[in-house]
Amino acid sequence: MFIEEYIKKNILTKEKILNDKTLIENIGLISEVIINAYKAGNKVLAAGNGGSAADAQHIAGELVSKFYLNRPGLCAYALTTNSSIITAVSNDYGYENVFARQINGMGNKGDILICFSTSGESKNIINALKEAKAKGLITIGFTGEKKCLMDNICDYLIKVPSDDTPQIQECHILLGHIVCALTEKGLFEKD
Repeated sequence: MFIEEYIKKNILTKEKILNDKTLIENIGLISEVIINAYKAGNKVLAAGNGGSAADAQHIAGELVSKFYLNRPGLCAYALTTNSSIITAVSNDYGYENVFARQINGMGNKGDILICFSTSGESKNIINALKEAKAKGLITIGFTGEKKCLMDNICDYLIKVPSDDTPQIQECHILLGHIVCALTEKGLFEKD
């Protein structure tokens, strides 16, 4: 019973996404923004906590390696992966600044920052987005349906129509995969 109900809940959330024309348009728009950033010589940075950290790493990996096409690697970094940086910044500046400090050091105007947060309230994500805005990065957020701090900070925002953390994360990776596929097609697929 639990298994079937869990799957049905997941399908219902994905049906809500499929029927939300604005959300679908935003996914395409975000892909175009990323394509344009890459064409201009910029990079993608990604951040999140817990399962969302894994999503950030996953999406960066898809961009650097490949999604469907055999093509050159794209410049993308997950700000969640360097244990020396994470522990040094956390020790010296507090965990709430673990991503903002990295953006301060390696973010450039026109780069993309993708933040994953199911709550949209994580202090280190909010600080990262604020630092990114100050440095002229383009900010993209993936969160859940609840009103949150990310709503007013992100240039582009994908709000999964759910308040259930696992459902939100499962949809984040689905939508992140679509963004990667569209980005790859836009940059490398021949007409």
